[in-house]
Amino acid sequence: MRALSIAHVVFSSRIAGGEHHCIDLANAQAALGHTVHVIGPAGSAIEHALDDRVRYHGLRLPLLRGLRVRRLTAKLGAEIVHGHLGPACKAAAAATGRARVGTLHVGYKAHHHARMDALVCVNSAQVGHLKDFHGMHRVIYNWAPERSSACCAAKATARTLRGELGIPASALVIGCVGRLHAAKGMHTLIEAFQRHAPAQAHLVLIGEGPQRAELEALRKGDPRVHLLGFRWNVDELLGEMDLYVSSSREEQFPLAILEAMRARLPIVATATLGAREMLDPARSAIVPVDDAAAMGRAIALALEARVRDNRRPVEYDMDRYDRAGAVRATLGLYHDVLARQGVEMHDLAGLSVEDARG
Repeated sequence: MRALSIAHVVFSSRIAGGEHHCIDLANAQAALGHTVHVIGPAGSAIEHALDDRVRYHGLRLPLLRGLRVRRLTAKLGAEIVHGHLGPACKAAAAATGRARVGTLHVGYKAHHHARMDALVCVNSAQVGHLKDFHGMHRVIYNWAPERSSACCAAKATARTLRGELGIPASALVIGCVGRLHAAKGMHTLIEAFQRHAPAQAHLVLIGEGPQRAELEALRKGDPRVHLLGFRWNVDELLGEMDLYVSSSREEQFPLAILEAMRARLPIVATATLGAREMLDPARSAIVPVDDAAAMGRAIALALEARVRDNRRPVEYDMDRYDRAGAVRATLGLYHDVLARQGVEMHDLAGLSVEDARG
């Protein structure tokens, strides 16, 4: 594949799953020799997570973003404009004259995605929601990006999780990674933990967001519930845990579950689209959304099994979630879109010639 000029668009100040995916994809593409830009808000944490080979362009005001993205991508000579998350896809769609690609991190919405030339579906169920979409589409699974303290300039303090929080080595630790937002269902997880987990167990929530104050109030001073805040070294933290819980109300393809699978942890997850496609019910517990009682029972059973198995690692088939393969597939989609546009332009040119002859 020839080298491309690619502009990713993501309008987020903080980093969560979709943002991590964008960062890792941009870094991987730059490492392969492509010219890669990322367009986002000025002052975003995303800028500091990018490889030195990726150039970041910060927009200072959230005004006329579609027009500004169109002008900036034209100035940069970008052949591909790749939007991540709805508002960014809507702005990327305005970049007429470029190949416009969007990733469905949160699902298809016509007003965000219908004008794109191609869409990346992160699970197979999304394909059924594209009935009014006339561009190309391809299912390309996410992968678990590297999120160690060494992967970014913003390095975490080198301390163990248990040492930092004062958790005994013998205590069981349950983890959840995600933005502190109601959509992530962490309020249900705290309730399930407090009602059903063993008295010596600890719950560690990794992430930041608008629901922090509510979750702090909900824990009621329970010293076993820890809100750790945002951390880069998620891989190291997961390595000290005994169980991962995904409590989300809606997930298309959660990167945190992939990270937990890579850490070989047992998993309890709510029955979202992503979890149902990623996890084998025979090997993981899948529970109804917003059901604290069912989640709590599943947590208790999983911890019992963890002790019984002497914390034996769980082996998952990760072949479908290969980073290099997904990056190649994404670049392949770019080339297919460009080839299709070239054919269409050729056809239009041919028609104009015929019309002129007539």
